Amino acid sequence: MESGKPNPPLFWGTLITVVALDLVTKLIAAATLSPQHIPHEILGNHFRLTLVYNPGAAFGLNLGAYSRWIFMALTAGALVILGRLYRTTRQTDYLRVLALGLVCGGAVGNLIDRIRSATGVVDFIDVGVGDLRWPTFNVADMAVSIGAFLLAWVLWGEDRVASSVVAPASVSDTQAEI
Repeated sequence: MESGKPNPPLFWGTLITVVALDLVTKLIAAATLSPQHIPHEILGNHFRLTLVYNPGAAFGLNLGAYSRWIFMALTAGALVILGRLYRTTRQTDYLRVLALGLVCGGAVGNLIDRIRSATGVVDFIDVGVGDLRWPTFNVADMAVSIGAFLLAWVLWGEDRVASSVVAPASVSDTQAEI
């Protein structure tokens, strides 16, 4: 591994940008799209803004009365794991650093909502066709999804490279062949 830190400007710049965009768009959505569940068409029925407070997790997953606390704990645990992964990243692994910044920024954005309010995470981006709708989401959700895809792609690539490297034969293997 190269010496030095794993590209803090890219990681922190990405994380802070995602959190800032997420917070600003959620504040605007909460202020301008009330009341909840009323669609505001932007591109016809395909792209709408609809305010929804999600007390659960992705796709409306809800674990009951303690969902908020469970998802806060899970997010904190995920951030610790992602932090460890970041610390093992080489400075020149730009795509991996970007992916980690996106996932962490999105996780922090939604964590702030959970800490701030028991009503849930502010979701407002509503896409679909007619009654076939994707679950309503926000900027943090987009960052987590894109970052998770990039991270999986990068790690898969690293795994393929690592598994294609042939280990040198040991001395005893060489002697056995003679």
